[in-house]
Amino acid sequence: MENKQEDKVVFDVLIVGAGLSGIGAAVHLRQRCPERRLAILEGRAESGGTWDLFRYPGVRSDSDMYTLGYGFKPWRAAKSIADGPAILHYIRETATEHGLDAHIRYQHKVVSAAWSSADARWTVNILQGADAQPIQMHCQFLLMCSGYYRYDRGYLPAFEGMADFAGHIVHPQHWTPDVQWADKRVVLIGSGATAVTLLPELAKQATHVTLLQRSPTYMVSRPAVDRVAVWLNRYLPTKTAYALTRWKNVLMGMFFYRLAKTRPDGFARKLIEGVQQQLGPDIDVRKHFTPHYKPWDQRLCLVPHGDLFQSIRQGKASVVTEQIERFVRDGVLLKNGQTLPADLIVTATGLDLQALGGINLSVDGKPIQVRDCLGYKGMMLSGVPNLANVFGYTNASWTLKSDLTSQYVCRLLNHMAKTGTRQCTPTLADSTVIPARSVDFSSGYIQRSLDRFPQQGNKPPWRLHQNYLLDLLAFKFGRLDDGAMVFTR
Repeated sequence: MENKQEDKVVFDVLIVGAGLSGIGAAVHLRQRCPERRLAILEGRAESGGTWDLFRYPGVRSDSDMYTLGYGFKPWRAAKSIADGPAILHYIRETATEHGLDAHIRYQHKVVSAAWSSADARWTVNILQGADAQPIQMHCQFLLMCSGYYRYDRGYLPAFEGMADFAGHIVHPQHWTPDVQWADKRVVLIGSGATAVTLLPELAKQATHVTLLQRSPTYMVSRPAVDRVAVWLNRYLPTKTAYALTRWKNVLMGMFFYRLAKTRPDGFARKLIEGVQQQLGPDIDVRKHFTPHYKPWDQRLCLVPHGDLFQSIRQGKASVVTEQIERFVRDGVLLKNGQTLPADLIVTATGLDLQALGGINLSVDGKPIQVRDCLGYKGMMLSGVPNLANVFGYTNASWTLKSDLTSQYVCRLLNHMAKTGTRQCTPTLADSTVIPARSVDFSSGYIQRSLDRFPQQGNKPPWRLHQNYLLDLLAFKFGRLDDGAMVFTR
């Protein structure tokens, strides 16, 4: 009965996703637009998003929690590079503190949304419950906080001979409690953040862990505890210490990113020298830890306290850089003829990316292809009214952009209430805007998915800055009626 009644309600805002972004967006709306009626639609049975989904050993952030955490809620734990359960607790604690638990509709998977200009509202089609019953909900504004990858499956290449392998194969995204690695020979395929996180944890109990990579990744060691944050918290109020640490880390991140882009050769040399110092002279750093691309052409991998390097130094793990020929009964056969013996193969081969949670959009009966749209301020789509999508930075913490996006949506909603307008539509009227790909990363998981995401333009507001300071100024103080955003009654 409750669902039938709910079906007829028009919400002011529907938030899709109850993870880090969705909970943060809801807090901003409650604080800045308290009169707006909202609901949070979560496709899974639990909140937390990524931090509830990923259960593999050692799961942690690859950004510091002073910037990955919310601007409005200080991170109080000792570790700035936090483990998954601690981040999950932080998200759920935030929801409870702000009274959001009652607003989350679990097992509400959004499959499509249709905008009507005549009604100035979205009709959202949802599969509800374990039996996926179709229902509809309506809203004036749709805020997508569903992340950038598929939750139901990770990316797995079609390795030949997988059925021939006698042991266990598992993708980190689908890790289950029954996976055993103690006293096992483990081959860990991949060289990204997940593989770097997994290796030290698996090496604690495994007979041996072999990191098998097609090509190296830039890695940098960093303390898991921020000593400056500890010192500031000793002498200053918690909120003040948190804000200062947050800005310290933002500015340091921007400085090193700029240095990497302007002096890539020198920056790369310093990174590689740091790895060599960690590993010692017996490891071929040139072969296994020297990428063929420039720093920040792909994301750097964070190694807290050098734990991965320590596992290699102690002989508990090793690195092999080679391509796979096929899986065989006893392990992995490489193209050079070598066989890596394995009892367990972990395929840390990446995410399967998708835009806007994979939902189908239409505007006034016309289907919208996301790849044909231009991104407005990296958060809205050209020609699509009253919809925003949270998408974080590639060169900094996700939440920095998430917070800015949510605050901007609040500005839009308040402006529309003040002016009596019902619809805001990013509109490309400038014929000199040249479309370009949205993410300038060479990573394989990015390249194979670019056609699923909106493009960007060569000038504001269609250009992505990937710069927190520029976005902060534009989002907080920039004109809402900037000539590209069209407001209608």
